[in-house]
Amino acid sequence: MAIIEGNRFKARVNAASYVFAVLALVSFSLLLFSTRSFVVDVKGVGLSLFSGVRGGIYEVSSLTSRTVLSIRELATLRQEYAELTDRVTRYEQLERSSAEIRQENIRLREQLGFSQSLNYLHIPAEIIGRDPDNLFSALVINKGKHSGVANNMVVIAFQNGTQGLVGKVVQAGAFESLVMPLYDVSSFISARLAISRYDGIVEGQGSPESPLRMRFIQKRARDDINIGDVIVSNGMGGVYPTGINIGRVSDILFQKSEISMEVNLESAIDFSRLEYVFVIAEKKAVTDD
Repeated sequence: MAIIEGNRFKARVNAASYVFAVLALVSFSLLLFSTRSFVVDVKGVGLSLFSGVRGGIYEVSSLTSRTVLSIRELATLRQEYAELTDRVTRYEQLERSSAEIRQENIRLREQLGFSQSLNYLHIPAEIIGRDPDNLFSALVINKGKHSGVANNMVVIAFQNGTQGLVGKVVQAGAFESLVMPLYDVSSFISARLAISRYDGIVEGQGSPESPLRMRFIQKRARDDINIGDVIVSNGMGGVYPTGINIGRVSDILFQKSEISMEVNLESAIDFSRLEYVFVIAEKKAVTDD
């Protein structure tokens, strides 16, 4: 009997719970449709949620757009930098070329002034190479028979304000010629000490870095020779004209057992910087005004 009463009590409780739930649902529905402020709040919540999503989407889109623009700007800046670097390089090259042209003009003006003052008929030429066979340590000039160059013509140069002997033509071609420089071992030049007037023979020693040597000087000249004395050609032998500067005494060699003395001399021409030369044809005729 007690069990039956308990079941009835539970049934009544469950029924009451269902009724309460239904009443609460109905009340909430009536409140939802009758209260505008609650609807507005719901819409506000929805709007807030949508605004948050939209803001996130905008930030992501903006970040992506800025990243793409930054990449494009970086590529543009790189291209502009490369163009500016190339332009600076061209300007530097132009500046160097301009400086080289100015220096070249200065050298050419010096050569022109010397050419106009030279008392010999001459042929200007430029050093363009060396003899590939190296038979005479020969220099190659860009003038030949077509310009009037012939074998055994004397070659001189003007350097640092000084005229100096270079050598002589040993082979004249049609448009190029070989010049044997005075430092060649086959070169022999009849020379004279400009101050003391003692004569001798200047010989090459095979290299422009080696000093020239003047041999067969009378021993009594010892006290009359000083370091720095100028040595010039004396015109003997019929090849080299008189008075062409060969070099300066750099060392005096004297031995009592020898019948003559020698001196070393530094060439008047720096062959490592030699560019332009003059091939002497003959002495200019003197005319009366």
